[in-house]
Formats: sequence, C-alpha cells, structure tokens
Amino acid sequence: MTDPGSCRLCAQDFARTATAHEPRPILWARPTARILIAGQAPGLRVHQSGVPFDDRSGDRLRDWLGLDRARFYDRDRVAVVPMAFCFPGYDARGADLPPPRRCTDTWRTGVLAQLTDLRVTFVIGQYAQRWHLGAQATRGGVTATVAGWRDHAPRLFPLPHPSWRNNAFLRRNPWFESDLLPAARDAVEAALGDG
Repeated sequence: MTDPGSCRLCAQDFARTATAHEPRPILWARPTARILIAGQAPGLRVHQSGVPFDDRSGDRLRDWLGLDRARFYDRDRVAVVPMAFCFPGYDARGADLPPPRRCTDTWRTGVLAQLTDLRVTFVIGQYAQRWHLGAQATRGGVTATVAGWRDHAPRLFPLPHPSWRNNAFLRRNPWFESDLLPAARDAVEAALGDG
C-alpha cells in the first residue's frame, strides 16, 4: 500500500472501539508546505468533517499561531500531519484512545520526507513531541517540554494541545501566551513570507 489516504490497516482495531467506526485517514500535506502542524490524531468531529482541526481546538490553535482559516487551510503552505491519520476512537469510558503506533510506523517518515520546504514545525502533545524531539527531551512531560521551547525555536515549537482541557495549563503558565506565542507567530510570518 503506497497511499496513506486509502489505508485500512487499523479497521479491525477501530471496529472494536466504543465508537466502532471505519478508518478515515485525514492527511493535509503538499510538498510545498512551509509550516508543519504535527498533532496527535483527529478527533471525532474531524473524523466526521474530514478537515483537520475543524473544531474549537482548531479555532484556538489558529489564534495561537495568528492564522485565519484561509491561511491555515492553504495546503500549499501549511501541512497538518498527525501521529495517526485516523480518529482512534474512544474507550469504554469515553476517553480518547492514543494514536495507533502502526500509523506512525507505516507512514510518518515517508510523508515527512516529501515536505522538503518546511521552515517551522509545531509539535502538539506528548506523542508528537516524543517522536520529533526524542524521549530525553520530553522526559519531564508536556509542560516541561513546552517550557523548554527556546531550545528548539525558531524552527520547532512544542505546544500543549489547544483543547479546553488545557485551560488550567494556560492559567498556571502565563509565559506561554506572553513569551512563546509571540515568537511562534513571528516564526509563522517568517515561514509564510516570500523569502
């Protein structure tokens, strides 16, 4: 299989989840992309719409990066390549399942190798941070990894998930909005410039 958009490797696993859904790979990338958004996996709403970050988390992420919907969804400039391309489902308690490792192992390296003009990468959440930065750099968890953002900027920025579940993180860490986000927005503008 050479097309991640038609992948069905996890069909049996997804059928056994509480959501019992079919695979629907959502990959948003073209070789000309200058910005990479590396998240965890699509949520249920994104699974239904087929558009990455088509939810309130996406609204917050676009605000964080200073991008309106038109610029965010310009596939020639912005790639959205999560750790798993399909919604992994919910467990019996209604909690999100982790991104299946099979997707990362099968597709990630090949897809990223095609993105030859990347200028800045945003890694969202623990799975993406561990893959992009390594176990040593993420040993202290998401908060510590994001707090160490200067070690990777301006080419890479670790971010928490833009979910409402992270409102407490934002309250406890005012440096995120006062220091990291302005630098991230500057990196976005530099990446999208004509140079």
